[in-house]
Amino acid sequence: MKLPFYINNFLSETGSISRFITRFFGQLFHPRYEIRQFIRQCYLIGCLSFPLIAITGFIMGLVLTMQLRPSLIAYGVESQLPIMVSLAIVREIGPVITALIFAGKISSGIGAELGSMKVTEQIDAMEVSGTNPFKYLVVTRVLATTLMLPLLTVLSDVISLYGSYLGVNIKGHTSLQLYFFQVFHTLQFSDVLPALIKTVFFGFAIGIIGCYKGYNSSKGTEGVGRSANAAVVISSLFIFIIDLVTVQITDILGLN
Repeated sequence: MKLPFYINNFLSETGSISRFITRFFGQLFHPRYEIRQFIRQCYLIGCLSFPLIAITGFIMGLVLTMQLRPSLIAYGVESQLPIMVSLAIVREIGPVITALIFAGKISSGIGAELGSMKVTEQIDAMEVSGTNPFKYLVVTRVLATTLMLPLLTVLSDVISLYGSYLGVNIKGHTSLQLYFFQVFHTLQFSDVLPALIKTVFFGFAIGIIGCYKGYNSSKGTEGVGRSANAAVVISSLFIFIIDLVTVQITDILGLN
């Protein structure tokens, strides 16, 4: 029996991505190592994304605090506001929102960049010149996204908590020392570690999907646009899937 087109297309795409990931791990430990290109990608992917991540994190912490305050006042537990916000940001909102912003900026950029190189035959030219384009273009970018997203998430969480501190002081007065004492007195290792671990998988998914879509782009400039768009959509979907799986695992392990 012939499978429907969308099922056949899904299975074919899944198989292609699996082969691409297998090729990545095969090239990862095989010399020559592109250290300089990896450092350059860390700067382009991480450092240049920090302003957007910082602004998003600050607004996220400020708005979340302002939205939660009326509800906590209604129940007479306004003093628990720093605790509620810190748990929400560190455990869930911070990693997911940061990853989505990161995917929108980085995955689309990687998909468009590699797609443009593919359709203009620059990748073929690298192979002819003796350079390994997969290691130079794909491995370095995926490693950079995997490393930089957890670091950006930590910075985003800190900035979000500071934004929350300012939100608390809009209609009240709490010292910075007291605010962060409440935050760090509440947070536990089991709150921070699972959140950081899943950002590693978020970063890997964002990098590998962006590279896959760009590296396999076709049909000229139209294909480049489709690759960039598909990279963002699929990366965002994978972020939610990974987050769901991580929550289930941490629940089974009793870390929630």
